[in-house]
Amino acid sequence: MKVYPLWHISHQNEAGPNDETIHLDDEGVFIDEQDGDDVKLLGIYSSEAVAGERIRRARFLPGFADEPDCFQIGEYDLDEDHWTEGFVRAPV
Repeated sequence: MKVYPLWHISHQNEAGPNDETIHLDDEGVFIDEQDGDDVKLLGIYSSEAVAGERIRRARFLPGFADEPDCFQIGEYDLDEDHWTEGFVRAPV
């Protein structure tokens, strides 16, 4: 069974030329949490269509309306490991 998490990315990065904020790139919504982007999980949905409907409702709400094209829908198999290795904390 597949599930569809929906995120919104509030951009604060300075990854572009002249430290400009990047919102979208060739692969879709740009995300750089280490450079200040804030990722919010809106929910996990049963289909991409239901997640798309949530985007249509959320894009007019405060905060989301500032970046109405910065939603991202994922696709994951339920009950499967997706992060299989540990992690390292980067010093700030």
